[in-house]
Amino acid sequence: MKHKFVLTLLLFAGLLKAQEKPQSYSFSLQQAIDHAVQHNYSAINANRDIEAAKQKKWETTASGLPQINAGLDYQNNFELQKSLIPAEFFGGNPGEFAEVAFGTKHNMNAHANLSQLIFDGSYIVALQASKTYLKYYENAKVKTSSEIREMVINAYGNVLLAEESIAILEKNKATLSKTLADTQETYKNGLIEEENVEQLQITLATINSNLNNTRRLLEVANKMLKYTLGIDINSEVKLTDKLDTLSVSNLDLAFGQGDFAVTNNINYQMASNFQEQKSLELKLQRSKALPSLAASVNFGYNAFNNQFAFFTQNQKWLNYSNLGISLNVPIFSSFGRSARTQQAKIALDQAKTQLTATEQQLKLQYEKAKSDFEFSIEEYATSKSNLSLAERIERKQQIKFTEGLSSSFDFSEAQRQLYTAQQNYLQSMVNIINKKATLEKIINKN
Repeated sequence: MKHKFVLTLLLFAGLLKAQEKPQSYSFSLQQAIDHAVQHNYSAINANRDIEAAKQKKWETTASGLPQINAGLDYQNNFELQKSLIPAEFFGGNPGEFAEVAFGTKHNMNAHANLSQLIFDGSYIVALQASKTYLKYYENAKVKTSSEIREMVINAYGNVLLAEESIAILEKNKATLSKTLADTQETYKNGLIEEENVEQLQITLATINSNLNNTRRLLEVANKMLKYTLGIDINSEVKLTDKLDTLSVSNLDLAFGQGDFAVTNNINYQMASNFQEQKSLELKLQRSKALPSLAASVNFGYNAFNNQFAFFTQNQKWLNYSNLGISLNVPIFSSFGRSARTQQAKIALDQAKTQLTATEQQLKLQYEKAKSDFEFSIEEYATSKSNLSLAERIERKQQIKFTEGLSSSFDFSEAQRQLYTAQQNYLQSMVNIINKKATLEKIINKN
């Protein structure tokens, strides 16, 4: 009976879990970007990197602040070390030695130490480096957010493209199916050749294949978007923006026409940060030629006993304390310090060259991104015009085909031209959105 009750509970829990609906979301493009910047997996770890860098900065700072350590040492001398002394000290014969054990069986030492760094050039440089270290990860977070923004825009656009493609393919399928049905009736009446029917069947089969493939692509695009957003790929997501409205809102020819400020680009800022790090590393190597000064205070108690009775009232504890100052002056390292300093100087020169290369590379990327964006706008206008022409040509060919004035080959060719124009038009809208996102990433526009 007990087993049946447990089994019933398990089945009931399984049914409840099966009835759980996946969480649903609704996003405009901007809402999707805002969500991803906070919840994308890379964004989450970028925030953790900043927190770790803050802790690293404090670790460096704390190394120059007072350090207090305490300890308790216990020693059990189960066999005391023996020494030889002249036996005549104890009334023995001259020239003979007696074995004597010094010490007690049990020793205990309670101690505390306070140390303070007074001056160390490398510590001062380390403090500066820790700030640069933190700045690096803050910049890395900005770069991650910028990359996530671009990925969301691309993924969002791919979903919209797949949805619009499916809608157009379904419309084309419905229109062609009706035309095929009418053509088959005409063929049955012996008014046209069978080739006309077969040509339409080929076109319809191609549309069906493309439709099935686009549906699969939509599923993949949806999951890719969810992954980029940082949500479960089995969740339901509804996109509130439309492809045509997004593309029209991005038709800004004046965008990117101003001067490009390369210093605003996050890659340039990170390269500059890298140069600063190398400069501090050179400064660190040079600081190691300076003296360092530190002080410490020690305080403790010793206890000795042949019995383990350290915590009784009769146990006597002997205290001690001392103050120490340590001065270290580097004098000669067989040119080891000089070699390390030269290595740091070479690394700094490399970082400067890398910064210059980054600047030139970003200028090239900006020119290409601007050109690609301007071309996407031109391509959009061209594809829109071509679509209108292809629609008119297809309608005319359909009328001619229905009236027997055109061959099935001419009609199919007009259809293929229309379908290509439709896809080119959809792709041109996505290109506007994506190319502008790339340009915005380079000029650091959020």
